[in-house]
Amino acid sequence: MRMKLQNPFLTSGYAGPDYFCDRIDETKKLIAAIENDRNVTLIAPRRYGKTGLISNAFNQLPPGFIGIYVDIYSTKNLAGFAKMLASAVIGALDGRMEKAMAALAKFFRNCRPTATPQSDGTVKFSFDITADNAEASLKDVFDYLKAREKRVVIAIDEFQQVREFPEEGVEALIRGYIQFIPWVRFIFAGSRRHLMAEMFVMPQGAFYQSTQIMNLGVISPDRYLAFAKGFFSAEGWDLDDGVFDRLYRRFGGVTWYLQAVLNKVWETRTSLLDDAQVDKAVVELCEERALIYHDLLVTQNGASQDVVIAIARNGIVVEPTSAGFLSANGLGGASTVRAALKDLAAKDIVYKTDDGWTVYDRLFAEYLRSRN
Repeated sequence: MRMKLQNPFLTSGYAGPDYFCDRIDETKKLIAAIENDRNVTLIAPRRYGKTGLISNAFNQLPPGFIGIYVDIYSTKNLAGFAKMLASAVIGALDGRMEKAMAALAKFFRNCRPTATPQSDGTVKFSFDITADNAEASLKDVFDYLKAREKRVVIAIDEFQQVREFPEEGVEALIRGYIQFIPWVRFIFAGSRRHLMAEMFVMPQGAFYQSTQIMNLGVISPDRYLAFAKGFFSAEGWDLDDGVFDRLYRRFGGVTWYLQAVLNKVWETRTSLLDDAQVDKAVVELCEERALIYHDLLVTQNGASQDVVIAIARNGIVVEPTSAGFLSANGLGGASTVRAALKDLAAKDIVYKTDDGWTVYDRLFAEYLRSRN
């Protein structure tokens, strides 16, 4: 029997399908691709729930499949990528010390692996991989996977990060390895749509036409309301439909922000009947991040500060270089704004949606609106 959570609105991790909102069709689609030996490219901005979807699909994989998740956002080069992938793969496929050590000795000859027994009986692995042996070590990982002949699904999150590596030809190198391991499927998840499109959709990309493309949108308000209302009702509390609808629209239906606000409201152990309760939760969330947001703003140049404040004030901006927008927000010339947008987008502070430009972090936008 699963343990009941004190607060059902998770802001991190995965606690099973009971605490996971909807994504029924997306989960089925992801599992169907895996079962039918298709690799998948999963694209969505951060905080839309990519990691949760992957965890939910892994939770429902057929018997015999092993799911491995790796987030490479923090990696800076091929050596870091190889090290992270090696640690995840060995840890998942060889839990017993004797099997793990045999695998290390046989396959990992280009680095100095170490294995440390843990109190729960598992083994923690680390690898000494440097720039000089990174490519050879990565080949060791894929040779190991090929030799194991196990049904493995490897999800690599923030995969567009490989484009930032200083080494050339990393994408082609990885594709060259994965295409010869038919029993291992890959989920390439990414948050920067234009980079992922260049890699997987454009003809010049190394992964062109090699995967099934999945674009993850927001969960519908009706389904999210039913999900949230179920928890409130179970406690004998009410959740006002209108209050939830305004909360949903305020954050564009983006999963993490809805969860964060509802998590704060749930903490009060009462019904959600008033917009003021949502406002209070948002203020608390912004205050918790105030120092970070302050530093993020003041470290931008003057033009970038003005542009991000103006976008936050307006929510969605269709034409940020139009004369009307420039005049209404006291901005400089169009060329100055274009340069600021390029700078802010490169730092993931703003991004362009199908509807227009917006601030990436919706709470940062709330913080800016409250102070400007």
